[in-house]
Amino acid sequence: MAQPTPLMPHATASWLVDNTALSFEQISEFCGLHILEVQAMADDLTSTKYTGRDPVHSGELTHAEIEKGQADPEYRLKMHRAPVDVSRTKGPRYTPVSKRADKPDGIAWIIRNHPEISDAQIGKLIGTTRTTITAIRERNHWNISNITPKDPVTVGLCSQRELDAAVARAGKNLPQDAETDEGAEPAVQPRDDRAILIQELRAERDAASRAASEAAQEAEAEAWLEARRTADAGEA
Repeated sequence: MAQPTPLMPHATASWLVDNTALSFEQISEFCGLHILEVQAMADDLTSTKYTGRDPVHSGELTHAEIEKGQADPEYRLKMHRAPVDVSRTKGPRYTPVSKRADKPDGIAWIIRNHPEISDAQIGKLIGTTRTTITAIRERNHWNISNITPKDPVTVGLCSQRELDAAVARAGKNLPQDAETDEGAEPAVQPRDDRAILIQELRAERDAASRAASEAAQEAEAEAWLEARRTADAGEA
């Protein structure tokens, strides 16, 4: 089983470079980084300056373990206490800065392709506010001229599983009218490509089965007629 890495590997590596005599290889292996990343930190060549994080203070290393590593360059540091993973269960979805500009495009795509999804669901799926969704829906968003609908899965705003789940939940909440008003167009049902594909495949399979059955019946009838003709010719 692979050894866990520090909670903040780059910051930890930066601290170890500045405060210990450990080799770059020892630091890179302990932090789960490439040795060239550690080399760049030591040479002050990295584009991002990391604030060092003391792994001794956090309990991930001990002074004794560091001393062992400094005494033997071949020694591999062992983590004293693995960091505890913290799962985020409440609050709005976090979206990386690089993806935030794609949010309006993702919202526009959902509004156009899945109008059955509520604003609350869109907000939870994309990590946005109802004000933004309403502005895009009513086309009075400040940047509406530059918004191009894009699949939120493709641009990395959510997963396909999350989108499918939202569509499924929205579909269950749609009102099922037993009758439609005279002259009124039927309500548009949410598109379910997978269900449509399964239905088409079943129809093709049933058609092929019927065709094979009909062909077998025709062959059986033809064989019976041929046998009858042969019998009649023999009697003659």
